[in-house]
Amino acid sequence: MIATVLAAFPDFVRPEIDWHAIAPELILVATIVLALLVDVFTSEHSKWTASSIAGLGLLAATVPLLTLATRDDPTAMFGGSYVVDDFALVLKGLFLVAGYLTILLSTNTIAEGDYAEGEYYLLILSSVFGMLVMASSRDLIGIFIALEMLSIPAYLLAGWRKRTLTGNEAGMKYYLMGVFASAVMLYGMSLIFGGTGSTLLADVGRAIDGSFGAEPIATLGIVFVLIGFAFKVSAVPFQNWAPDTYEGAPTPVTAFLSVASKTAGFVAILQLVYVGFYGEARVVRILMIALAAATMTVGNVIALRQSNIVRLFAYSSVAQAGFILAPLAVFGVEAANEKIITAMVTYAIIYTIVNLGAFAVIITVSRKTGTGEISSWGGLWTYAPGLAVAMGAFLFALGGIPIAAGWWAKFQAFDAVVSANSPWGYVIGVVMAVNSVIALGYYLSLMRVMFMDDVPDGDTTPIRVPVPLGAVVTVALIATLVLGVFPGLVSDLAQGASEALAGR
Repeated sequence: MIATVLAAFPDFVRPEIDWHAIAPELILVATIVLALLVDVFTSEHSKWTASSIAGLGLLAATVPLLTLATRDDPTAMFGGSYVVDDFALVLKGLFLVAGYLTILLSTNTIAEGDYAEGEYYLLILSSVFGMLVMASSRDLIGIFIALEMLSIPAYLLAGWRKRTLTGNEAGMKYYLMGVFASAVMLYGMSLIFGGTGSTLLADVGRAIDGSFGAEPIATLGIVFVLIGFAFKVSAVPFQNWAPDTYEGAPTPVTAFLSVASKTAGFVAILQLVYVGFYGEARVVRILMIALAAATMTVGNVIALRQSNIVRLFAYSSVAQAGFILAPLAVFGVEAANEKIITAMVTYAIIYTIVNLGAFAVIITVSRKTGTGEISSWGGLWTYAPGLAVAMGAFLFALGGIPIAAGWWAKFQAFDAVVSANSPWGYVIGVVMAVNSVIALGYYLSLMRVMFMDDVPDGDTTPIRVPVPLGAVVTVALIATLVLGVFPGLVSDLAQGASEALAGR
């Protein structure tokens, strides 16, 4: 029957598919199907198996990434709209690792809480699948579909606390702001298609000749698309959804949204500007200067006033988004092009590891204190010295203090903006330096509470650390210290990603 159909369309060309190249996605799809079947056909007390299946599936999906890394040339499919190169491989690996660590963070919280367990892990897997597709998409339609695939499960996860007002508020705010951002973005994509005649990023890039305003419709579309992604990465002034969503969502979901979901937004921005929007570098540069400076400053200043640790990390996440965006303030300057990608990928990798480790400590401590107030962390050093030291290392990393890995992430970002040797590069560098100092105010304040304040209620009973949470804390702590001492381990990955994408 298939042959008959094909015979009726002699001009039809079956697309060439490299099954090895899309093996990670296929494994993840198989894992989703298996987890769904297990959830449907097992009793309520056996739903925990979904977490094991999800974790094993994510680990299995990393195996073909290692074999694909041995290839010398990138693989392009579907007319160049789906590309598997070093950039895609590095980011896919990051998403899979972040997803697996999120599964570990979730195991005890979801099993012990009043949550639908099987569906939870299905949504995590579905969101990670969207991120894998995002890393390889080189077409406006593909990017939009990938964005919705990762966002829709995230909307549901944000409102997973269905019986609390804060949970409902978290899900509703995230959903409404996300839908609005998607509408703005899709409108911008339609303008780009109208101005260039194509949705393929390579064709869009060729259609834009590089002079400001040469394609006014496409230029306006570029602005709308980047503003839409500014919502997704919680850049100022589009960050208002983040604090309430982070506080109202289950803490493992907050950790997932703050790193994996946000990183997917940065991945999309890099692909858009380097492959499709390079000819309008001035437009991108102006927009990113404003977004990065405002995001860093507003996020850090508001974080200084927070008394809840999840809200503090929400505004910290906003500020960190500004640091990741900062290198794009010199986008289009030839001397800094590859350094921009290297800096952003390095920052994303290190921030993901550090932030997941910090949230693992937050979840563990909150199991004892029963509250998210920073004051409840008083005297943590006296009854949980290991957790206090680990959290101290993560705070040092987020603040950019050696030897924790964060210093290298910030150094790479500084190096990217300064190497452009442009006035705006120096300006954004000064803004970054000032904000680094401001950020130390609240990071070191939390350190003071942990190591110098008294235990609020006098309860110094040691904290029992569940094995999955302890594993995340240990892995993240080791990675934070090792990458701080040997930053070349992450720089080599980021450099490979940079060369792949900058080559376009």
